[in-house]
Amino acid sequence: MDRRQFLEAGSLATSGMLLLSAKTAFGYPANSAVGLGLIGCGNRGSAVATSFSQHTSAQVVALADLFADQLAAGEARFNQLNAGLGRAAIDSKLLFRGPHAFEQLAQAPQVDLVQISTPPFFHVQHLEAAVAAGKHVYCEKPVGVDVAQAQQALEIAKRVKPTQSVDVGFQCRNAPPIAAIAQKIQGGALGQIAVVTGNYNAPASTEKPCPGASQDEYRLRNWLWDRVLSGDILVEQNIHIIDLCNWMLGAAPLKATATGGRNILRHYGDCWDNYQVDFTYPGGAHLSFASTQFGSDPAFDAGLKLFGAQGSATAPYSGPVRITGSNAWEWEDSTASAPGSGQFAANGNFLDNLAHADAEKERTFIDSIVSGPAHNQIAEGVQTALSCMLGRMAGYHQAEVTWDELLHNGETYQLGFSLEQFA
Repeated sequence: MDRRQFLEAGSLATSGMLLLSAKTAFGYPANSAVGLGLIGCGNRGSAVATSFSQHTSAQVVALADLFADQLAAGEARFNQLNAGLGRAAIDSKLLFRGPHAFEQLAQAPQVDLVQISTPPFFHVQHLEAAVAAGKHVYCEKPVGVDVAQAQQALEIAKRVKPTQSVDVGFQCRNAPPIAAIAQKIQGGALGQIAVVTGNYNAPASTEKPCPGASQDEYRLRNWLWDRVLSGDILVEQNIHIIDLCNWMLGAAPLKATATGGRNILRHYGDCWDNYQVDFTYPGGAHLSFASTQFGSDPAFDAGLKLFGAQGSATAPYSGPVRITGSNAWEWEDSTASAPGSGQFAANGNFLDNLAHADAEKERTFIDSIVSGPAHNQIAEGVQTALSCMLGRMAGYHQAEVTWDELLHNGETYQLGFSLEQFA
């Protein structure tokens, strides 16, 4: 699959999905709960499901996890949450544990919406089960950790029914300040864009101790440290900034060069702790992206700057969101904090410019389920995942890599052990 074929496949996967009459195609009364089943009861998964419950009509009715302690913690959390919202506790028959828990949850008739918050290596496998079961799906990024998984996801996208909604967890697009400046950039406020700079500087992820665990279990519980399970920091974490760049430029990169490595971290694992990537986009625009993930300093800084013929734009997680130049503009509520003053949130619950990102993303998604039109964001999610894989491959090989070279020669990851041992 070359670049042209990929883009055509993505277009086919999403065509015809947004033209249905809401009342005739979607069977949810506006005041009825959408039954949510969560696969993966960890930090981020629990935070997102909680936000769904608090900001939308979705109600957590089922849970699935590989590990009994994670499942029990999820049950306690969401029973307490449901009670506080005047909702019923989770039926014990809808608590699923083990390597086949995701399939059992997807088949449960009480579940309308499947939220996939498992380690990224499993996202596409779990997406396929949920789509095949006819469920709506909220899948965390990335949509695949290697090219084979990305191409599998594109095939799944073609099988999404017209009344199914599938969203990918790029909630930063829904942050009001980011959405507002993106609209202006896409409308031509900067003129021709030549240069973009982006960064994602975060502290190191912390260990999840598990005394007595096997090596395989340790890997699974500390998947953020594991390249196969996470896709490395560029694909798993930095992907949000690459996605915003792709979205604002309306394109995916043509090629990349990169450097980086594991220079600081000494703990178990093989993920890099820094990247410096130069992406070339159609029309000659370049994104210079830098990432770090080490140390214990709580300071956190992430965002984009775009430079065009008529001005420049700044879109950080924390700090002023503004355009300077001939079409000057500023988000009125974004000046309360200084650039780079934000705090890292391992569960994704950032403040400042992203304070309302999750809630807005979730409301929009539930609206697509209740009244339409349906979403099918798989192909777009794949495009961003592949963009990050392009930079990752360029870094690993210390050489320029084109999009077509990635599609034909990109890394293929294998788990290396069976999950059946956790049955």
